[in-house]
Amino acid sequence: MDLNLQGKNAFVAGSTQGIGKASAIALAQLGARVTLLARNETRLKHVLEELDTSAGQVHDYILVDFSEPDTLREKVDAYLSDTPQAIHILINNTGGPPGGPIANAEVEEFKSAIDMHLVCNHILVQGLMEGMRKEGFGRIVNVISTSVKQPINGLGVSNTVRGAVANWSKTLANELGQYGITVNNVLPGFTKTARLEQIVENRAQKLKKSNEEIEEVMKAGVPARRFAEAEEVANAIVFLASPAAGYINGINVPVDGGRTACL
Repeated sequence: MDLNLQGKNAFVAGSTQGIGKASAIALAQLGARVTLLARNETRLKHVLEELDTSAGQVHDYILVDFSEPDTLREKVDAYLSDTPQAIHILINNTGGPPGGPIANAEVEEFKSAIDMHLVCNHILVQGLMEGMRKEGFGRIVNVISTSVKQPINGLGVSNTVRGAVANWSKTLANELGQYGITVNNVLPGFTKTARLEQIVENRAQKLKKSNEEIEEVMKAGVPARRFAEAEEVANAIVFLASPAAGYINGINVPVDGGRTACL
């Protein structure tokens, strides 16, 4: 099985913590040169120091806030104009919008979430796809949510936007597959990240229970009876980014311990 990513260059969004960070580390371990994208420069520098360089890679980062799509476009365009190498791998990963019932959501919440998830993903794809096409190799992996298959109660805005990203992704897969570019979605379930901690805390406050009680209820709904480690989700992401996954295109891959109730 060919998992070797030496000679491949990767962009990883949201790469200073959680699934994004774990994905960046795993890509570097397989030989890829990684460019980190996030808004906290101190954390970016710390993650940069953790990346494997045994294949001679020189990793770097772009400081950018995904709440500012126009700035993202400017920074990516400037980076690509200064960097001759094509980017072969794009991991689209952004923290989810605040929770709450969809009926109570403000219009601005939808606009903000669409900008951060759909619009920024699209900006990155538009900037990188020509280089992928010329190389005859491209891997676009979108980290979304199991809500693509089964909406999650209390995450109304997130459910809506995640579904839009999934359909955008499938359309891209149909259009770009002929150029050796695959587009797939990884759908994490309950994963030990800051996002999950926030969800647990919110539910505990609402139900007037302890965080531990909420976690036990959540785990009981997972056949594996536990939360995922970020590295376990990253393993699926990195496999889809590898040469071995060249004929896997346009799919949703739940990494949820079996929690999603549909096929």
